Amino acid sequence: MDVTDDAGIDELLRRTRRIAVVGASDDPSRPSHGVMRRLLQAGYELVPVNPRVGEVLGTPAVASLAELDAPVDLVDVFRRVEHTPQVAREAAAIGAPALWLQTGLRSSEARTVAEQAGMDYVEDRCLAVEVAVRGITVG
Repeated sequence: MDVTDDAGIDELLRRTRRIAVVGASDDPSRPSHGVMRRLLQAGYELVPVNPRVGEVLGTPAVASLAELDAPVDLVDVFRRVEHTPQVAREAAAIGAPALWLQTGLRSSEARTVAEQAGMDYVEDRCLAVEVAVRGITVG
């Protein structure tokens, strides 16, 4: 389901506890690093997904969504837009209930994949900003 209104985003974020961050970076200058830091501060459990890093902010990384050791509530995507449909397919394959494309990312193909898999879908919004605006803390 395409989640576009504030009420839907609020509900999605309040039921989310564990997030896979696809494209997470160990470079503090990268947006994914800052978003991860803010989400960790809000109490979310995060799993960085990037085959090129061993850990991000002290959290061990996995190379792909298929390598997750437990289910996630949301897949947050920091990849170029042309990669988002494949990430959506991988998220669907692991049964993720929600797919979130970060600010600047819009993909009708990723949306279609998510909708066909029954996932909630958000695009072109910053997850950390939405959490901060709502004052959400987990735990």
